[in-house]
Amino acid sequence: TLVGGRRRGRWTALGVSSSNVVQGAAAAFGVSAIIVRVQPLFEAVKWAGVGYLAYLGAQAVRSALRGQYQPLDEATSKTRSLAGWRQGFISNITNPKVLVFYLAVLPQFLTPGAGLGWLLALAWGHAVLGLTYQQALVTGLHGARRLLMRRKVRRGLDATTGAVLLGFSAKLATAHV
Repeated sequence: TLVGGRRRGRWTALGVSSSNVVQGAAAAFGVSAIIVRVQPLFEAVKWAGVGYLAYLGAQAVRSALRGQYQPLDEATSKTRSLAGWRQGFISNITNPKVLVFYLAVLPQFLTPGAGLGWLLALAWGHAVLGLTYQQALVTGLHGARRLLMRRKVRRGLDATTGAVLLGFSAKLATAHV
């Protein structure tokens, strides 16, 4: 939202929620349980997440070091919107903790013998609630965009975001999920 505007932010939120729909369905159909139990497969998801977080962190740090930013404009192409969706989807689908979340939390809200429909409803309900929250966040960030896009503020945000993403990447790499 800060970099690409409201439209890009909305598409990024949609990408995150789309991956929640996929992960929720995977949990409901038992695929997540297989992924978590087959250690090499789970490790592959984990390391994809580590790599993607490190990539995003390095991009943010590089942006902070360069300090060259394009002026604000709301005109975003379909390509930039698709890039926002892709970034949201990939960042969430490669997060192994989301798979574990769906496996650990969703069953607690079901009665014994609940069918697949209830699992899907809970999982997709979570995706819709997440999308609603993220859209509100996009609206709020867009309102603060002029202030936050000042060069000095933006460099600080990029440096902090990059350091945090690199830290998350390192934490995920060393975590025993």
